[in-house]
Amino acid sequence: MPTKPSHTMALFGEAEKGQYKKAYILRDLAQLVDTFGNPPPDSQGLFFAVQALLYQRELIFFRVEEEGFSIPDYFFGLKYLENAEKIKRLNALCLPGIGDPQIMKASCAICEMRKSFLITTPKDLYDYLTA
Repeated sequence: MPTKPSHTMALFGEAEKGQYKKAYILRDLAQLVDTFGNPPPDSQGLFFAVQALLYQRELIFFRVEEEGFSIPDYFFGLKYLENAEKIKRLNALCLPGIGDPQIMKASCAICEMRKSFLITTPKDLYDYLTA
């Protein structure tokens, strides 16, 4: 009998299919592939999702229309993550493709509130720090 993952990670990314502005709770690779299909070119969200699931993390995935640019999609997900009744624990928040100061500020506030890590790419961190 598989054990329930002890760590939860939230992630935003592009995907071939799936609804926007919806939180998907995923626990295995089959769910990920069935729900989202293939990643678009230059997208990193599903790559990080595979890594999280391989490390047996529970994943909350928010599909965004365009990584780094679909501001309303990101703010929907961030607002959802603020609700401690819906999401009991959040160990990490992953934002590939993000350098937008508004989203980073809101993400950092959630990470501080939830005592979570913020995961991004070196390129995105550089873009944020030099913006």
